[in-house]
Amino acid sequence: MATKESDPSGSGGLSRQNSGVAGPWESDLTAVQHSLKFVKKLEEHYVCPTCKGVVLNPHQTGCGHIFCYRCIQGLLENSPATTPACPLDRGLIKSDEVFQDNCCKREISNLDVYCTNSPNCSHRMTLCRLQEHLQTCQFESLQCSNAGCSEVMQRKDLQEHLRISCSYRMEPCHYCKHPYTCCQLEDHERHSCPEVEIKCPNKCSQMIKRCSCMATDDCHTTNCYFFLCGQERRAQVQVHEETALNDHILLVLGSNTKLETQMAILQQEVLLRHKELQERSRQVSGLEKEVRPLAQQVSRCDNTLSAVQRSLEEQRDHISSVQLQLVELSSVFGPGVAREELGQIRASLDALRQQVSVTEGLKDHLGELKETYMRHSRLLSIHTAQLECNEEHFRELESTSYDGKLIWKLRDYRKRKEAGSQGQGPCLSSAPFHTGRSGYKMAARAYLNGDGAGRDTHLSLYVVLMRGDFDPLLPWPFRQPVSLSVLDQSGTNNHLTMSFKPDPENTSFHRPGSAAATSNAPTNVASGFQCFASHAQLETPKNAIYVRDDTLFVKVKVDTSGLEDL
Repeated sequence: MATKESDPSGSGGLSRQNSGVAGPWESDLTAVQHSLKFVKKLEEHYVCPTCKGVVLNPHQTGCGHIFCYRCIQGLLENSPATTPACPLDRGLIKSDEVFQDNCCKREISNLDVYCTNSPNCSHRMTLCRLQEHLQTCQFESLQCSNAGCSEVMQRKDLQEHLRISCSYRMEPCHYCKHPYTCCQLEDHERHSCPEVEIKCPNKCSQMIKRCSCMATDDCHTTNCYFFLCGQERRAQVQVHEETALNDHILLVLGSNTKLETQMAILQQEVLLRHKELQERSRQVSGLEKEVRPLAQQVSRCDNTLSAVQRSLEEQRDHISSVQLQLVELSSVFGPGVAREELGQIRASLDALRQQVSVTEGLKDHLGELKETYMRHSRLLSIHTAQLECNEEHFRELESTSYDGKLIWKLRDYRKRKEAGSQGQGPCLSSAPFHTGRSGYKMAARAYLNGDGAGRDTHLSLYVVLMRGDFDPLLPWPFRQPVSLSVLDQSGTNNHLTMSFKPDPENTSFHRPGSAAATSNAPTNVASGFQCFASHAQLETPKNAIYVRDDTLFVKVKVDTSGLEDL
């Protein structure tokens, strides 16, 4: 028999034989011992009398009570001179009577608990599996692993943070390709990256690398055009113009070829849209043909059902009448004759039941037909909406111009003017137009009943700058002169025209959506003429016709001279 090693102090701690090593899951749960949420209420004997938490690595005393190993160890070590007492029954706790309760340990390890990240995480598992779950729980709070970052987030957000939003993640420089943290990258590129191109220190238009600019013997710096004297400059320009004429012509041809290619691509896109529009129209026509016989069939079934219901009511009345007659016959002729009449009535009832069964079948079939009709109606509505969207896009593609000119046809002049006088949507907007393939995007606006000072007396015309795809590449503010015209439809060309040159200080001509434009809207505030032309001048002119067939034509022309094609 193996003997126990005695404690020199009598009760100063547990012997190695009596103590038990805590499992790895028990050691990891010490920090969350008091915040665990069990699926079922924790039984009293599983609660440590000392720390009031669930018992981890349970040890049983001689009095039969169960403690955490750390708690019983603390009781024994804090009372080396005396024998500690059990906090429940005040019985003495002797170290040689304390032993590890493996049965209780198994029971506790199999208790069901909720994840410590509930209610965000709805998982439940046994207590011994909790730490294993927390290693993969998407709602566990983790600190960013990048050096210098102290942000804490849930595991499900960690990868996005490391990849996109962390200021301490490593990113290569766009120029020299060396890695830097994101918070240092902008300062590196702006001040110290040797591969960044900067303006020549001689203030010429050429861009050179920062490392070349820092070299005192750089060939560009000493041979720069702006470093030369005036006579040498003129000589170099003349020589360049004579020797590079062919190159200049090739550049112009290349630009024209590019424009032709873009036109061809646009024409192909218009053709594709047109084909798609035709295909949608054919689909809608086909659906209408399918729905039409279904609607007719539903109508016929409604008529049949109504006729059957009327017949059923008539049969019910007939049955009531027959029952009365049967009663009368029974009283007059006796039971024999009544039986014969009763047999006839039963046969009639059987026939009626068959008719009712057929009616119920027709009713069910009618319900199926109605469902089919409603489904086809919904499909038809969806295709109709898509067709209208495609038609609108197709009209916009057809009406868009790229030469800085817009001819705007305003129909229903008098009706729209009257609506404006009543405050019902007075502002009319044209389709967008551009000053070039990669130029400014603009549109015209009109108030037929007038706006501001011209309300009820004049036609008001404006031009508005819109947010375009090439705005970052264009010079701002917008400086091109703009002319607005109401066209004479008599053929004498007595057009009404007013022009203006943009004010660079006016935010209406700054880049749309920029800080200078004071708004992030897709369009700027419109600019133009509140009193462009009086209603009398438009409707009863002397030598011109501006409104014909209740239609008005407005022309917008932007002076594109000085604008370079990108």
